[in-house]
Amino acid sequence: MKQGFLNWLIFIILSIIWGSSFVLMKEGLVNLSAYQVASLRIVFSGIVLLPSAIKHFRIIPKDKLLVIFMSGVLGSLLPAYLFCIAEEGIDSALAGTLNSLTPIFVIITGALFFKSTPTSNKIWGIVISFTGSILLLFSKGHMQESQNLMYISFVVLATIFYGFNVNMVHKHLKDIGSLQIAAVALTLNAVPALLVLIFTGYFNLPLNDKGVLLSTAAAAVLGIFGTAVASVIFYMLVKRAGAIFASMVTYGIPVVAIIWGIIYKEAVGWKQVACLILILYGVYFANRKGRQ
Repeated sequence: MKQGFLNWLIFIILSIIWGSSFVLMKEGLVNLSAYQVASLRIVFSGIVLLPSAIKHFRIIPKDKLLVIFMSGVLGSLLPAYLFCIAEEGIDSALAGTLNSLTPIFVIITGALFFKSTPTSNKIWGIVISFTGSILLLFSKGHMQESQNLMYISFVVLATIFYGFNVNMVHKHLKDIGSLQIAAVALTLNAVPALLVLIFTGYFNLPLNDKGVLLSTAAAAVLGIFGTAVASVIFYMLVKRAGAIFASMVTYGIPVVAIIWGIIYKEAVGWKQVACLILILYGVYFANRKGRQ
């Protein structure tokens, strides 16, 4: 009972952090390019975790370093760029809903590459929650008529990377601490992110300009909390509750989006509340008979 409660607490914390990330991305994109916002996100996460990475780097088995680096690439670096680029062409609501494809790709990549067999309740739980996410998106009634397919494909590709990464961590990094994985992965990936930041001309911008400072601050918060802190507790959840349940954190994002809407005094009616109940029931149903 205690373990289950802690798993749900981690789930809620992650949902709040990642559900707020889309707002921060939009703020960052006001004055910076998508590549700059994504690069700053990874660089700041690497800086925050650098002391821990230095401490743990030597004690991690050498045969695990490449897996950890690739975990950072697939779980943080590439998705950071893909989501920021996508949000230049689609709205946050659609990006957040498409992010709900992650658990589906966890199952697909797990079956194709990691020989995992999900239980029927997990599959049905995902179907229920994904249906709730789609209904929630359309219940808002403000979908743009011309959502560019290319931008949509960027988010879908990011969720495929997420799915592969979750299975990879669950299968190959069980014996490595969550903080160790996140610290080393993000610190290593901060190097290519810094190179992108340099080549995109970020350091040639008027860095004392208020707009640039605000966008940089949004990217910094995104990196520190949305990547560094969130990655540590996400890897913890993968180890504790399994790959599929951990990936279903993506269904908590619409819930947080609705809460942000209430804070900003947006109209929230019974349709939205009903969709949220459906989403949360799907998550509960997927986890009620055991974990993968």
